[in-house]
Amino acid sequence: MVLQSSGLSKVKDSLRQKIFLGNEPNAELIAILTVYFVQGILGLSRLAVSFFLKDELLLSPVQVSALLGIVFLPWMIKPVFGFISDGLPIFGYRRRPYLILSGILGTASWVSLATIVHTSWAATLAIALSSLSVAMSDVIVDSLVVERARGESQATAGSLQSLCWGASAIGGLITAYFSGLLLQYFTTRTVFGITAFFPLIVSGVAWLIAESPIRKDSQDSNQTNPLPIKHQLGQLRQAITQKTIWLPTVFVFIWQATPNADSAFFYFSTNELHFEPEFLGRVHLVTSFASLAGVWIFQRFLKSIPFRVIFAWSTVLSSILGMTMLLLVTHTNRLLGIDDHWFSLGDSLILTVMGKITFMQVMVLAARLCPPGVEATLFALLMSVFNSAGTVSQAFGALITYWLGITATNFESLWLLVLITNLSTLLPLPFINWLPAAQEQTETPKDGEKAFVPDLMSELVLREPESKIVE
Repeated sequence: MVLQSSGLSKVKDSLRQKIFLGNEPNAELIAILTVYFVQGILGLSRLAVSFFLKDELLLSPVQVSALLGIVFLPWMIKPVFGFISDGLPIFGYRRRPYLILSGILGTASWVSLATIVHTSWAATLAIALSSLSVAMSDVIVDSLVVERARGESQATAGSLQSLCWGASAIGGLITAYFSGLLLQYFTTRTVFGITAFFPLIVSGVAWLIAESPIRKDSQDSNQTNPLPIKHQLGQLRQAITQKTIWLPTVFVFIWQATPNADSAFFYFSTNELHFEPEFLGRVHLVTSFASLAGVWIFQRFLKSIPFRVIFAWSTVLSSILGMTMLLLVTHTNRLLGIDDHWFSLGDSLILTVMGKITFMQVMVLAARLCPPGVEATLFALLMSVFNSAGTVSQAFGALITYWLGITATNFESLWLLVLITNLSTLLPLPFINWLPAAQEQTETPKDGEKAFVPDLMSELVLREPESKIVE
């Protein structure tokens, strides 16, 4: 019996280390991973949305870019959701009710797309509500991750973020191919109807969150909200006014805000190259595998690499590899004997791995910045800056697409759009010194200087003097 018990214990330890990266697999962790998993699995509707806007609503590439910029707005105001969650509990709970509400809202938005949406304005509203649903649940689950990640040792630094984004990548992996395959046999509205089921899973697992209700003293029963809100504002102001926080944030904003050609390239892929939905599903399958690989590579080899090195190399390599798309848009790849399909798959694979590695580094940085009590708000504020940059990127891309006269059928100037967007990714490099230097990640603050978040940072420096990822 003793031997059996010892063997079972070893199996459990092995599973905890290899599957859960050292994290205890309790009910709350399963709930957190499920929310991230659902975020990934919602990719089932990604292609359906694109084809719905292009073929059923007959929108141009410029209009699609503008619409995507609008529906991304909920991700820009994520701090609002974090602020509400941290300071305005529902029935005494700060996390659980908001997860339930987000799931219900998501289901309602996808059901409306499957049934009553017939105009571009209605589509914009419905897609924006679905985006709001995911953004809200993302804020809540991120706050739970931050609460757990704060106690990580250097040996497990970044492991929880890697595990969560791995769950999201697995969700995307499962639905990636089916996102295109379903469109071969069913309408876009049928795919929307299927997608409507998944947000309800978030509402269901919300009950697994280990959360105790906030107690209210009788003497301040009429002042429940003002005090925590005032405290949040004070903590946030103290954090965001520090140069060591806003300079790296501005750099990442510039890095993310450079224009992209995604919408125009989707029209080129479907109208010029005649890629079928099933093949585009394969592309999503490949990029989902690439995301998972990026998470593993970061966790295994790169989690202690300085920010400047990660961003500099990823920026330069992404720009160089992005230029290979010129071969595709000018059909030069055909002269070289490379099929359009294989060319697209290979390029998407490499760029996705690099992008995920960089983003994982950003997630570790953001999580380390958050002090107790305002986890959701500050983390959401940092993430919303990055998301806002994505909206700016879409807007710049739409503007350049319009100036170049690129339409659903005219791709003569697409090569110039590809050239501009790839060269623009190099613009942040002169500001690379705004990111923390390698030694700054291990140094304690000098007298009179403030750390990123004083109460959190002093604790980390005292406990982990050799840490390379203090932020």
